[in-house]
Amino acid sequence: MKISIKVKPNSRESRVEEAGPSQLLVKVKAPPREGKANQEVIESLARHFGVPKSRVTIVAGLKSSKKVVNIEGVD
Repeated sequence: MKISIKVKPNSRESRVEEAGPSQLLVKVKAPPREGKANQEVIESLARHFGVPKSRVTIVAGLKSSKKVVNIEGVD
């Protein structure tokens, strides 16, 4: 399943929220440096959807707050 997400780094807590009909807002504590925020995005989405981290990949937007993520094993 591919989904569009918006990432908000440097948040008080890490969590996943609905941001619209087909978009999620992923708040992460990590700063957007050295891939730390992206790693936390992957961990948060894996927890949210109940899949291993290895099944979550960022397919577009590695250096942007708007990303497209592929999650294997979720319909």
